[in-house]
Amino acid sequence: MLNIRKLYVIQFFSSLIPAYVIERLFWEMRGMSVPMVVMTEIIYAVTIVLLEVPSGIVADKRGRKQMLILSAALGCLEFLLLVFATEFWHFALVVLLAAVAKSASSGAENALLYDSLRSEGKDALFEKCVGRMNAISIIATMIAALSGSLLADRYGLTFNYWLSLGSMIVATAATLLLKESERQDKDDEESAIPMKTYVAEAIRFFRSHPAVYAVMLTGMTIGAAITYVDEFWQLYLALLGIPTAAFGLFSAGLFLIRLPGSLLAYKLKDVMSMRAILLVVTVITGAGYAYLAYVPDGTGLVALFLICLTAGVIEPLASGYLHHRIDSSMRATMDSFQSLCLYGTLVIVGAGFGYVAARIGLLGGFGFLSVFVLVFGLRFAVKINQ
Repeated sequence: MLNIRKLYVIQFFSSLIPAYVIERLFWEMRGMSVPMVVMTEIIYAVTIVLLEVPSGIVADKRGRKQMLILSAALGCLEFLLLVFATEFWHFALVVLLAAVAKSASSGAENALLYDSLRSEGKDALFEKCVGRMNAISIIATMIAALSGSLLADRYGLTFNYWLSLGSMIVATAATLLLKESERQDKDDEESAIPMKTYVAEAIRFFRSHPAVYAVMLTGMTIGAAITYVDEFWQLYLALLGIPTAAFGLFSAGLFLIRLPGSLLAYKLKDVMSMRAILLVVTVITGAGYAYLAYVPDGTGLVALFLICLTAGVIEPLASGYLHHRIDSSMRATMDSFQSLCLYGTLVIVGAGFGYVAARIGLLGGFGFLSVFVLVFGLRFAVKINQ
């Protein structure tokens, strides 16, 4: 179980990023408008769509640890470059590197976690461990948010980026200490599966498991929408006239509210069907965005917190639903397909959100997200048969 503890440490320090609490303000200070930010989100999503499956295949064929090391090292480079970024292309390059880092780790991390548990005969604890990792990430994010807003106010916005670089260096060091897990059904290196076979087998799997496909599509719909809470809550608070000094407290609250869902998600599947859980989360998320769009006052903060409360349950349950049904030899590849769907959706949603927000404002963009979640999320969720 040493790998699990190391993954917890990596999750903590890779989330202890005080730059995030003032990120939109820093980008705006360096000349990045809302349409420019949305454009970088699209670059991020397109890059991940292109790299997700190849990176997952490499992780399955060559090892998950190598991909996690690459991801952590690129994370360090990302914050170093941001300190000196002043032009749109600087930020675009940083986002490109961040996308490569994300695609390198997304499938590999869950695959290493599951196989490490499986080697101890504890794979049933996967959802619980994913929930704990999310909780650790939330706690670290809260610490960074509370301290980051105060530090930025006293030492300037750029100081937070230097601190974030230091945290990523620690996360990289911990990644180097990971041990590659033994896969019980690993093929002989001499009979390694060709890359095109990985893709064909993944597509065949989803076609023969429609419930898994429906869970993934529902999760990606909600996940894509939640991204825009994380990206634009600072501008929403500014729109309400809330002072920057209070951003750290609000950021901590937005992440704290996700803790119950992350920690208790594995218990929900024992009392509710996956279909019921995702239907409830979809309705709450869609209604919350509608309220943000049409009631532009302080009560919208309640809707904002409610969206985050329900968001915490999605990743542990959706990931567990997939991993309990796939073989270890393609675990990272299949997880990467899940991430590919999410970021493919982000490209479409980002284009729509950016178009609406540029013409009628941020609140109009939230209205667009409400329609998207309720139309597509409910359509997929009702197809889940358990």
